[in-house]
Amino acid sequence: MMFSVLARSLAKITQNLNNVLVWCLQMLFACFVLAQSAQAHSSSNSYLTLSAPNNQLTLRADLHMRDLDLIFDLDQNRDGQITWGETMARSPELQAWLVQGIKLSESGKSCTLDTADLQASQHADGTYLSAQWLAQCPGLTDLDDIRLNVRYALMFAQDNLHRGLLKVDLPQYQSTALLSPERPEALVDKAENKPLRVLARYITEGVWHIWIGIDHILFLLSLLLLAPLQPAQRRVTQWQAAPRFKPVFMDVLAVVTAFTVAHSITLGLSIMGWLKPSPNFIEPAIALSVVLAALNNLLGWSALKRWRLAFVFGLIHGFGFANVLVDLGLPASALAAALGGFNIGVELGQMAIVMAFLPVAWLLRRTRFYRWIVVAGGSLAIVILGLYWTLERTGLL
Repeated sequence: MMFSVLARSLAKITQNLNNVLVWCLQMLFACFVLAQSAQAHSSSNSYLTLSAPNNQLTLRADLHMRDLDLIFDLDQNRDGQITWGETMARSPELQAWLVQGIKLSESGKSCTLDTADLQASQHADGTYLSAQWLAQCPGLTDLDDIRLNVRYALMFAQDNLHRGLLKVDLPQYQSTALLSPERPEALVDKAENKPLRVLARYITEGVWHIWIGIDHILFLLSLLLLAPLQPAQRRVTQWQAAPRFKPVFMDVLAVVTAFTVAHSITLGLSIMGWLKPSPNFIEPAIALSVVLAALNNLLGWSALKRWRLAFVFGLIHGFGFANVLVDLGLPASALAAALGGFNIGVELGQMAIVMAFLPVAWLLRRTRFYRWIVVAGGSLAIVILGLYWTLERTGLL
């Protein structure tokens, strides 16, 4: 009798361990897939610049060598390095591909791009191919009264998260735009440089940056997971559902406000040039903040004062937002409108995420599913993903 009970107990324990092991393996696989997706997102940007040195309209496009390798298989000797010789061996194909994917028109008439001058250039995340053209627009006689349409479609077929960051730097007009599969065209018009239009444009950019910035989203969600619960035992999985909504809402408000104040401070300091830490430090630090915020849910270091974590790490995330704005470029003539608009957009993007998360969390707060799967399982998944990002961004992977 004793042996049969012991056997059944051992069988049950073994089954539970197997279930846990399977669940952990599934979680690790899911995190690996997510990390690969996030890695593609973070590295797949191109940089377009429209300028007029010596009163000659010039277009420049910088594309990451890694993106070009996906299409042209540049690494012919399979040594993991793309040399300039390997790139130039495909120069005619690169020239044709670039011209078919980037179009300029003025008042409805197509502009002609001459043969591109191809060079290698260095950006924070690696080596890029820089192509520069002189543009001839038939109806363009005065750069001060310019009205151009820029269309960009490179890489969208291969990666729908790819973005083209357009910077316009003309004598009487400075602007930026984010080009995507949903918005592949940008209008270059002096009338668009009015402060209200700049404000509206950068609000959109701020919202979009939050929604595609999975590291910022996971950091924020990590700080919100415990909001609908209140401590009953040491372990978070034994916490009870909060009985009233108002304290939960105030907790969420404190977290979001602390994060907002913090990243606004460092965003402003960085854009004004008073404090500019290297992206090589900021990007791994953002990933590490995701890890620590999620670990806090599992270990309970500061479970009841998460707004403090939001403020401390929000300072670091502010530098990350600033790096995006530097890539986009800020119009000197409407700096306040651009900076304010981007910050407003970031807040609107955050609030949309909070408003989507909080009602669901409140409804599920009494369930074991929320405590074990959403809080514990979700936090563990975020820790693994954050560690992957940290190692990848420090060059250890």
